[in-house]
Amino acid sequence: MGILNVTPDSFSDGGSFDTLEAAVDRAQRLAAAGMDILDIGGQSTRPNAKDVSLQAELDRVIPIVEAIRRVSEVPISVDTTKAGVAAAAIAAGADLVNDISGATYDPEMLAVAAQLDVPIVLMHLRGTPKTMQQMTDYRDLVGEIASWLESRVEAAVAAGIPHHRIAIDPGIGFAKTGAQNIELLRNLSAFQSLGCPILVGPSRKSFIGHILDRPDPKQRVWGTAAACCGAIAGGADLLRIHDGSEMADVCRVADAIWRP
Repeated sequence: MGILNVTPDSFSDGGSFDTLEAAVDRAQRLAAAGMDILDIGGQSTRPNAKDVSLQAELDRVIPIVEAIRRVSEVPISVDTTKAGVAAAAIAAGADLVNDISGATYDPEMLAVAAQLDVPIVLMHLRGTPKTMQQMTDYRDLVGEIASWLESRVEAAVAAGIPHHRIAIDPGIGFAKTGAQNIELLRNLSAFQSLGCPILVGPSRKSFIGHILDRPDPKQRVWGTAAACCGAIAGGADLLRIHDGSEMADVCRVADAIWRP
């Protein structure tokens, strides 16, 4: 899953692809690098990020979804917590929804995904991007996250989304400390009992920077490669990444070793 942030303030590439021309070029480069899904987001979810209005997010996302769909057949994921954005993006040509809130921010999200008959990714998160880094107290990190994700899968099924159209994401970096992120990567197999594909998004994140003493997110490519390799070894089915060609190679070799 190649990341295409059409935002001015994302932590790693904010402002790099927030014009139509730059976004389409980025999408084509990711597709050429072998990405299976393009994940387009118009709302930054970095720590302390501010929410944007529904209209602002629509204005950022929809023209780019339409433009990419005209030149590429690669499946498009819309990275949003707003049901209105999800519905408009699907109408514009997107194929699935990636909701970092596990469809808890907008009570209409599950119903929209069910009505439109599209897959959805449900991620674990506590609080909001503004507050999440103060909400990292867990008694049983893996068990609590697994239980929460199970409840969201059940809610999605109850809303009419077939189980086979649901993926889960433990939420690396979202209301987790660096040590907790590593613990999740070590224990990904614990989430396989939920019977859903597992998405992991470690790309360029701060826990990698702390390990490597790399404050610049763009200098964390090799660290990201190690995290992605570890995630595949632990059972991840989808990886959300910035560096297309590099991580495509990582995935192919890791798959050959651990997922023949």
